[in-house]
Amino acid sequence: MGRIIAIANQKGGVGKTTTSINLSATLAEAGQKVLAIDIDPQGNTTSGLGFNKNEIENTTYELMIGECNINDCLQKSDVVENLDLLPSNVNLSGAEIELLGINDREYILKNEVDKIKDNYDFIIIDCPPSLNMLTINAMTTADTVLVPIQCEYYALEGLSQLMHTVDLVRERLNQNLEIEGVVFTMYDARTNLSLQVVENVKSNLKQTVYKTIIPRNVRLAEAPSHGLPINLYDPKSAGTESYRLLAEEVIHNGEEEDDDWLV
Repeated sequence: MGRIIAIANQKGGVGKTTTSINLSATLAEAGQKVLAIDIDPQGNTTSGLGFNKNEIENTTYELMIGECNINDCLQKSDVVENLDLLPSNVNLSGAEIELLGINDREYILKNEVDKIKDNYDFIIIDCPPSLNMLTINAMTTADTVLVPIQCEYYALEGLSQLMHTVDLVRERLNQNLEIEGVVFTMYDARTNLSLQVVENVKSNLKQTVYKTIIPRNVRLAEAPSHGLPINLYDPKSAGTESYRLLAEEVIHNGEEEDDDWLV
């Protein structure tokens, strides 16, 4: 049965989509069967994996409003072996209003994903940068929540709200939901600030912190415009190496020891 990981942080620009795309691709590269679910109306995971989000007939939107089932929506990647996608586009932004008054609307995604989750080793869900009904659907579907945190001054801002939301979802909707862990993104080794943020978060957060830190990397920023994950766009880049290491940690469920992880 597949492990389902929601990648969430209501703060924008922290590397959620970059992590969704590249963790999915590097898990697939490692021989895992992976489904990436794009539940962000921006559809950046969809386009970042090489799909034209405006030409796909059945997306997460049609799935959420009941116009199709999950098998109608699945797209097989032509560029990443072992990877399927549940795509999204801007139409999904209207789903929130259309779901008003629908019974059990918090479980729409879960009920569909339950039908196919045994076909995958990992299911990675890219959440929108807000704590709305789409994010709630991701959290009721997921086993764990992976939180990317940007190495910058306001890193902890809003994090307590996200943790509170996870607690509420666990209490009321999905008692099995856990925090997968925190992964630092956009780390700049040239600045003291990045190091201070890492140390600050580690001392303030009683959560698993992944040893792998994603660097600020030009190739990582370029890759989505080519519709490729970083391991295909530049297999030898620092970004590729980092996401391969993160995939390895995720596969082993973060069981490595926490000390001496930061050089």
